[in-house]
Amino acid sequence: MLDKATGRIPALIAAAAWLAVAAALLPSGTASAAARLPRFGHVVIVIMENKNYNAIIGRPDEARYINSLASGGALFSNSFAVAHPSQPNYLGLFSGSTLGVTNDNCPRNFKNVPNLGAELIRARLSFAGYSESMPSAGYTGCRHGLIGYVRSHNPWADFSNVPAASNLTFASFPRDYRRLPTVSFVVPNLCNDMHYCSRDTGDSWIRRNLGGYARWARGHNSLLIVTWDEDGSILGFFGDSNKIPTFFYGAHVRPGTYGERTSHYGILRTVEDMYGLPHAGASASAAPITNVWR
Repeated sequence: MLDKATGRIPALIAAAAWLAVAAALLPSGTASAAARLPRFGHVVIVIMENKNYNAIIGRPDEARYINSLASGGALFSNSFAVAHPSQPNYLGLFSGSTLGVTNDNCPRNFKNVPNLGAELIRARLSFAGYSESMPSAGYTGCRHGLIGYVRSHNPWADFSNVPAASNLTFASFPRDYRRLPTVSFVVPNLCNDMHYCSRDTGDSWIRRNLGGYARWARGHNSLLIVTWDEDGSILGFFGDSNKIPTFFYGAHVRPGTYGERTSHYGILRTVEDMYGLPHAGASASAAPITNVWR
C-alpha cells in the first residue's frame, strides 16, 4: 500500500519484503535444517561390528529381526564408515574425528576434545554409554573376557570431559525406558555385536535386549539408531568400500529407503542438530539427515 503523502511503501512493509527475498536466497536447508529435526525425548544408538551392507540388508535367511526394523524405519542405502579398523570409527561417530588413531591399541586418552557426550552434558542434557560385559561402571581397563568387552569399542572412556558416571555396564540399561538419558550408546560384546559370532546371534541379541525399546520408542517420542562400525573388509579384501547398514526406527520416522550419502559424521551431526548442540570435528561439514521425518 502506498503512502498518499509520499508515494512510498511504508518502511515496515519494505522490511518484510526484504526479509522474504533474503530467506528465499538462502541455500536450501541452511536456515531451517535444525527446525526440521524432531527433538526426541530419548535416542539410543547401537553399534554392531564388521558387516557389509549386503551381508545384512535384504537377507531373509539371516538377521530377520534387524531387517524387520530396517523395513519399518528409515534405511540408508549409502551409509559409510570412515576408517579401518574398528577404533577410529567409534571415535569418529562420537567425536567427529578419528583423532589420528589408525589401530585398536589401548588405552587412548584425549583431554578436553569435543565430543557428543560432553556437548550434551554442557547443554544440561544427559548422556551414557552402556557396554556389555564391562565388569563395572567407570571401568578403564582395556578388555574383559575372551570375546567380551574391549575399550576400543567404548570411546567415551577415552575423553577427560566425559565423567566416569557416564561409562556404564549394559546390565544397568533401564527397564523403565523413561529413565534413559537423552542420548545413549549401546555396545554389545564381541560375540553379540557379530564380530566373532553369527549374524543371527547379533540379531537375536537386539531383539531380546532392545526390541522392547524399539516398540516403546514409536509411541514415546524416542528413536533407535542401529549402525555398524565398518564393513567386513579383511586386509583390504571382502569389503564393500566401507558401506555399512544404518537405519533409524521410532517416532516421527517415515519408513523407506533413502539414497543420500551419509556416514558416521552425518549421524553425529544429525543428533547434534536435534538438540541444538555445537558440532564436533567433521560433523560441522557433514549434512544432517532431514528428509526422513514425518
